[in-house]
Amino acid sequence: MANNTTEFRNKAQDATGKAQDAAGKALEAGQAAAGAVADKAREVGSEAWKAGQHAASAVGNAAENATSRVGESFQNLAQTVRQSTPNQGMLGSAAESVASGLEQGGRYLQQEGLSGMTDDLTNMIKRNPIPALLVGIGIGFLLARVTSSRS
Repeated sequence: MANNTTEFRNKAQDATGKAQDAAGKALEAGQAAAGAVADKAREVGSEAWKAGQHAASAVGNAAENATSRVGESFQNLAQTVRQSTPNQGMLGSAAESVASGLEQGGRYLQQEGLSGMTDDLTNMIKRNPIPALLVGIGIGFLLARVTSSRS
């Protein structure tokens, strides 16, 4: 009987060793698969980030180009105003003032672009925070009045 017990113990130890080996191999395979999945996720995330940056850059460039085109249109409109209005008298001086304003605005839009306008607005708000706040409240009030439904 002692022989059977020893034999049973040996078989149990062999089975335990095989189970431990199988568990170790399964753990290694799982770790390798998890590493591969993590690598693929990082790769996909990196590609998505690059695509997002490219799209944002394209949108920014399109906005800058549109701003420049608007500035060019202002300058063309200034020329049209000058050509189609009288050169003298009160109407002529008023038309010249309007044309000059359009031309200066168009030049500003072309030179500064959208980013320059944003910087200028930010600086103006920093220099005049209380008036900027009041203007914001006024615009908010007007928008609320325009968009609210009348009972």
